[in-house]
Amino acid sequence: MPLAMNKEVFITCAVTGSGGTQDRSPHVPRSPGEIAESAIAAAKAGAAIVHCHVRDPETGKPSRDPKYYREVTERIRDSATDVVLNLTAGMGGDIMFGGVESPLPPVAGTDMVGATERMAHVADCLPEICTLDCGTMNFAEADYVMTNTPGMLRAMGRMMTDLGVCPEIEAFDTGHLWFAKELVKEGVLKSPALVQLCMGVPWGAPNDLNTFMAMVNNVPEDWTWSAFSLGRDQMPYVAASVLAGGNVRVGLEDNLWLGKGQLATNAQLVERAVTIVENMGARVIGPDEVRAKLGLTKRAPKGR
Repeated sequence: MPLAMNKEVFITCAVTGSGGTQDRSPHVPRSPGEIAESAIAAAKAGAAIVHCHVRDPETGKPSRDPKYYREVTERIRDSATDVVLNLTAGMGGDIMFGGVESPLPPVAGTDMVGATERMAHVADCLPEICTLDCGTMNFAEADYVMTNTPGMLRAMGRMMTDLGVCPEIEAFDTGHLWFAKELVKEGVLKSPALVQLCMGVPWGAPNDLNTFMAMVNNVPEDWTWSAFSLGRDQMPYVAASVLAGGNVRVGLEDNLWLGKGQLATNAQLVERAVTIVENMGARVIGPDEVRAKLGLTKRAPKGR
């Protein structure tokens, strides 16, 4: 098939994530202030979108406390740097089973809550975008499952649509795209939709190019998509995504390294992505162009 290179590319920076990386690099931001500061630096480096999780400021462990999301949102919104805000809605669907012989009841590490609680910070902060992980998936841990049932996804998707927040469909495998198209068909999500292809996350879609193109070819032609892979494959996927017609995501959620033995900052990862995109002959677009492209509206959090 002929290449359909994207000539106007937006970059998303995934600022901190929810993985156990807080003690592996001093650059992984923990507190709301650090997360906002790192997001703003990424925006100055060329990221049009910042994708934010929050963490406990003391331990660095992942959190879904609405007050942390509120502080991150207000700090970014109050800064002099414009950027499209994308908050995760992926937390609150974690089951840690008790082992192969006695899986129930779930054990410590389980965090399963209802749709309204999973969406509480989105309803309060009103970001332009929030994520919708479009399926249940086994991650690398032996007895951990990221749980997103069809009923839960329909409920959360309707909430996003009703709030006027654009869902970023996070697809970790081809079946997630299949269900995303069903949500659009049912009217739960609007079309054209926004998709993030998540490559190389154990045990979802492997990051080989054949699988990547299978994912790309399952995205409807009028939808907007972006893609990423992990670790050393992060920057090669910047090039691959642009060549295949998509946009790109980089950041410390997915990769801690700029080079061998060189820990990265979010801004450095964005700068590297900008260089790759521009050297390929494409143009990096900014937040206002992204809002126009995706039909987004920038709003203040509730009560502001």
